[in-house]
Amino acid sequence: MKKVKVEDAVGLALCHDVTAMRDGFKGAAFKRGHVIRSEDIPALLDCGKRTVFVWEDNAGEIHEEDAALRLAAMAPVVGAEYSGPSEGKMLLKASERGMFRVDTALLKEINGIGDITICSLPDHFPVEKGDRIASMRIVPLVTEEAQIIRAEELCRGKKLFRLLPYRQLRVGLIITGSEIYNGRIKDKFESVARAKLEKYPCEIIGTAICDDETDMIVGEAEKMLTDGADLIVFSGGMSVDPDDLTPGAIRALGADIVSHGVPSQPGNMTLVAYLGDAALIGVPGAAIVMPTTVFDVLLPQIFTGEKLTKKDLIALGDGGLCRLCGVCRWPVCTFGRY
Repeated sequence: MKKVKVEDAVGLALCHDVTAMRDGFKGAAFKRGHVIRSEDIPALLDCGKRTVFVWEDNAGEIHEEDAALRLAAMAPVVGAEYSGPSEGKMLLKASERGMFRVDTALLKEINGIGDITICSLPDHFPVEKGDRIASMRIVPLVTEEAQIIRAEELCRGKKLFRLLPYRQLRVGLIITGSEIYNGRIKDKFESVARAKLEKYPCEIIGTAICDDETDMIVGEAEKMLTDGADLIVFSGGMSVDPDDLTPGAIRALGADIVSHGVPSQPGNMTLVAYLGDAALIGVPGAAIVMPTTVFDVLLPQIFTGEKLTKKDLIALGDGGLCRLCGVCRWPVCTFGRY
């Protein structure tokens, strides 16, 4: 593009919108691509434009709107839709509920190219239908097309963004503790667990209250697995005290223990395991009294069907300390980023 005086721009095409503000109106008096006529000159001068930018033959340049469209095309997302370009930006919104995933290393590499800026919600973020999840643009009005080509090359064969929808799961609840089993105290976990689980597509196929006996806990879990449980949530007996038997019972089932204990509070003693495709989650007692714990953080990924890894759980440490705000606004906070 080149900068010319408005008097010399007759017959040339604008490469940007010209905004006017008058009598309560603010908007484009002349749109990008408009071919300037001699009668337009007074109106351009009234807009404060003594010079304008027009296109010149230069195959190496790309306009901000064309660049934004190219950036969006290189990062398609199933379950989300782009809109725009508007003011040079493309906006990505979720068209269904799910967990938003970001290739953070790839995103940093693309944003390091030069004029390109792409921003998004954090990785592992639960989103609702209609949520804004990403936006992209170049900073100047035009940039070298080579920058866009480089970004496209980086994305080839990769997914910059993903939106993983929640799956319908069959869920079993196992509550342990002799004091509850013998009726000495009333269980408080089931109602808490049901309230958290009802946010996701699931069928609770049963609840079992067990004594502090490994065989009883294992037996109830095996029944639920036989009935097709995709997720079993265990409560009680989750510490490392010798009489806390739940972790041992989960091991006795033959489950693959991903981790017992995570670098996050509240919920330090959380246990994550898998038996085939079924997820087994041991939830410490903090879930009964705290509005948000690691249990809440892990549920979105569990409901996508994407298995949690040791690497995922280690990553909880950065942002793993809850601030214990007076009013909990999770997930719109620093807690549980991984």
